[in-house]
Amino acid sequence: MILWLNGSLVDEREAVIPAGDHGFLYGMGLFETFRTYGGRPFLLEEHAARLRAGCAALRIRYEPDPAQIRRAAERLLAANGLADAVFRWSVSAGPAPPGLPGAEGYGRPNVLLSARPLPAAAAQPKELHLLRLRRSSPEGAVRYKSFHYMNNILGKWELAERTPSPRAEGLFLDGAGRICEGVVSNVFWVSGGTLFTPSPETGCLPGITRGAVIALAERAGIPVREGGFPFAALADADKAFVTNSVQEVAPAAALYGADGAVARRWEAAPGPVTARLTNMYREWTRTAEGAP
Repeated sequence: MILWLNGSLVDEREAVIPAGDHGFLYGMGLFETFRTYGGRPFLLEEHAARLRAGCAALRIRYEPDPAQIRRAAERLLAANGLADAVFRWSVSAGPAPPGLPGAEGYGRPNVLLSARPLPAAAAQPKELHLLRLRRSSPEGAVRYKSFHYMNNILGKWELAERTPSPRAEGLFLDGAGRICEGVVSNVFWVSGGTLFTPSPETGCLPGITRGAVIALAERAGIPVREGGFPFAALADADKAFVTNSVQEVAPAAALYGADGAVARRWEAAPGPVTARLTNMYREWTRTAEGAP
């Protein structure tokens, strides 16, 4: 594959990140995952805003430029022969002396944009499996989409040991035993016509698609409640779904406890709230790039 690294297109086999980059040495880096529709990056401004906030928190002196990344994405689609793709926009801290950095932070970040083909559309709803592993606490005041992904990987391995199903998604509780998020998704459920989702206070990532769904629900007059909820609240829900930038809005058909026992099954067809939000989201991808 061809990558975009610091403004230039390079073959992935020739791309070089210095061994002294603190992204490699200490995990000081951030990334965003977005996709294109008809060759256009979706919600790129929102991804850039989150990346900007994360770089400020990590003292990485980098100003995300959506226009530059939009042009880079166009070049990568052409170079890799893709009509649309999933993109990873990565910013590592850059080279610095060994040891923990001083208050000045980092001034020479490395910026990488890579593309991969879109996955095949999921034909069946998700299976949610409660993990025994708890979600780690955010490194700072809120969770950023950082290079620190060990907790997610360990959760993914636990899920793989439980089931080989490609429809499975692991579900984390936070340290207080509240529903937090999926391994690669945010979780929502509907009870009595109200949409529920864990608050960022649980340590979940404030996902871009999560925010988009909340905005669409508010536009549609659907009540939304964010907070700290027990597993039983999800098990009692009328419907549930998970979100991320690649899977969009993916309904859930089953919920399993940490012991592997079925806690809830839902009909495969999405309920009225899920169906409405899914249709609104898909219409939005066809007509706009920014927030609703």
